[in-house]
Amino acid sequence: MKTLNKNEALHCANIFNDYFGQFTRIDQYMRDQKMAQIDTIPTPLPGMGLDTEMFDDFTMSPEDMDLEVIELGNHTWDTCINLISSHSNMVSIPGKALKLAVKEKNTGKYIGFIRFGSPVINMKPRNILLGNIPDLPTFNKTAIMGFVIVPTQPFGFNYLGGKLLAALCCSHDVRKKLNEKYDMNLVMFETTSLYGNSKQASQYDGMKPMLRYKGLTDSDFIPMIHGKPFKDLQNYVESRTGHLVKEDASSRKLKLTNAIIGLIKRSIDGDDLTAFNTTITNAKKLTEQKRYYVSNYGIENYIDIVNGKTDKIVKAPNYDRFTDNELIIWWKKHATKRFNKLKEDGRLRNDLEVWTRDSQIDIIR
Repeated sequence: MKTLNKNEALHCANIFNDYFGQFTRIDQYMRDQKMAQIDTIPTPLPGMGLDTEMFDDFTMSPEDMDLEVIELGNHTWDTCINLISSHSNMVSIPGKALKLAVKEKNTGKYIGFIRFGSPVINMKPRNILLGNIPDLPTFNKTAIMGFVIVPTQPFGFNYLGGKLLAALCCSHDVRKKLNEKYDMNLVMFETTSLYGNSKQASQYDGMKPMLRYKGLTDSDFIPMIHGKPFKDLQNYVESRTGHLVKEDASSRKLKLTNAIIGLIKRSIDGDDLTAFNTTITNAKKLTEQKRYYVSNYGIENYIDIVNGKTDKIVKAPNYDRFTDNELIIWWKKHATKRFNKLKEDGRLRNDLEVWTRDSQIDIIR
């Protein structure tokens, strides 16, 4: 079994304590996480960055917009999402990873980005909905998760952009893309809100029948150290123990964090162990329960299909409402009402929001 001596373990414990001791709120932790990612992104020449391809004509009414959903290559999608998202997004992702963008065709500019992936293995509100922990091979064949659903800003604010993207995630057109790419019989889409405890509302609320809220996730997990402090910690430990986790392992950073915590706990005792356990307990308080949402694409018997009882789809009466065209009509009605109200009140936002080291964007919107 790989071990550290007591002094080495205390050095590592102090890294955890110093890092998490900086934060008392989730937004402080998330901003540090985002800034660590920003430091890794090269700065483009003025006027040459992908920010010039983000939607910026905020005189346009939703009624005049012509939208299309396209698949993007990894480099373009990753660069765009890191510019606009307040979340720190993973680049290397095991399993399924369909990366889409939504464009306004009149301007040729992006209004938002979506990433689908293989669902997480276990989730409490899902297990309650299905009546059990689903069989993993069957579940991966019939369900998909939306990990990133992010509009550009202020398109999201001015036009209910988050609801547009979420609605398109529930469309038969996008479902067909996933079925064809991954040979699926897709009947269930799921996603979670970015925030739970710290923000009562979500962009996914008020979207029945496309999306329905099904409860809160658990939040008893350890947040990760980011940026240079994590690299320093990893190098310090693995220079003494060798590699702790395989290079190609899924969720490698999380597994490394858990392995290092285990090493520390096995190498100290008494007051030192008590103090370290307190650090980890306080760090867990920075995590949040998230709101869990599900779409059945208008498929009446989706739970039976996900549970492996049948593979035959039974269409619900509202099945035909889940096309791109119908969902965009639904969005335009609500977005036009919001756009006109903001315009009347003089509250339309006009400045494109992109992340840089000097950004003053609210991390929790």
